[in-house]
Order: sequence, then C-alpha cells, then structure tokens
Amino acid sequence: MRQGSLSASRPRSLVLARVIGAMLAMAFATCLSGCGAINRVPTLEEQAKSSWSEVQNQYQRRADLIPNLVETVKGYAKQEQETLTKVVEARAKATSVQVDASTVNDPQKFKQFQDAQNQLSGALGRLLATVEAYPDLKSNQNFLALQSQLEGTENRIAVARRDYIQTVQAYNTEIRTIPGRWIASWFYPDAKPMETFTATPNSEKAPNVKF
Repeated sequence: MRQGSLSASRPRSLVLARVIGAMLAMAFATCLSGCGAINRVPTLEEQAKSSWSEVQNQYQRRADLIPNLVETVKGYAKQEQETLTKVVEARAKATSVQVDASTVNDPQKFKQFQDAQNQLSGALGRLLATVEAYPDLKSNQNFLALQSQLEGTENRIAVARRDYIQTVQAYNTEIRTIPGRWIASWFYPDAKPMETFTATPNSEKAPNVKF
C-alpha cells in the first residue's frame, strides 16, 4: 500500500513541476515580448558604441586642424615657440593613444585617453590666449578660417561627449537593474559596464576660441 502511494505521487509531482515550469516560461516570454526587454541590452550597447565613435571622430577632427594652426601662429609669433612646442607635443601624445571599441570597457585605457585629450585642450587654450597680443595674426584670413573650424569642432566635441555620457548611462543602468541584469546574464554574458567621462571645470560648454 505504501509503495503504491509513492508510485502515485511521483506522476503527480512530475505533472506539477511541468505545469509550474510552463507557467514560468509563459510569464517570462510575456514579459520579454511585452516590453521588448530581450533586445534592449544590445540596442543600448550599440547606441553607446556609436556615440563613442563620434567622440573619436571629433577629437580626430581637432587633431587634424592643429598642425595648420600651429604653422599659422608660428608665422606671426615665433617668440611663442615654447607654447607652440607644448601644443605639438600634447597633440602627438593624444594621437598616440590607441583607442577602439574595447577602450570603453577598460578604465585604465579610457582614463589615459581622457587625460591626453584634456592636456591637449589645455595646451591649445594657452596657445590661443597668446593670439590677443598679435593683431596682425588675429586678422589673418587663414587664421580666421582655422579659428572658425576649431570653434565648430569644440562645439561638436562637447555635443559628442554629452551624447556619449547619456547613452552610456542608459546602457549601464540597464545591465545593472532588473530585468536588464537578468537578461544580460542569461543572453549577453559578455555585456560589461562602459566607462564615461569625468567632469572637468567648465566641461559643460565648449571652450571660447573667438577673439
């Protein structure tokens, strides 16, 4: 009699387990299909990567403008050689930092990139500040064109950084909170938090390079 009871309880337990499993699977599937959560992690990740590419593009655009700017200033302000040299050296350092998509997941590499760009910003700002002492340079057409391009580029850098910070915040929040955290661990185990820019003085607005 006891053996018969055990045998009867096993099928009931198996059926119950299957029913519970099916209910959980249906609930999970409903959640995913209803909110589109299963695709949210990779979608936010791709948006952040795209924003990072734009940051790199704008910093490269600035680096490309600097050689002509230095040569133009040199023609009118040769006595500013030390300042010019510091700009050239800072540019060389900034462009030597190797960055790619993996940089955003590496705190050390990301900080190295940010520090190098900040140093270049400082050196460039000091160079532009010296222009005030050279009226002829301030009215030079080549310099005026470079000044306009540089101003536009600094604005684009500010916008690109802002967009990157926002997309990274959305992505990092998603993979650290529920249900995104669960989804990332189940479907996207390689998803890692991304680094973001730290605040620097007056970083909320582009440098003023008008004279």
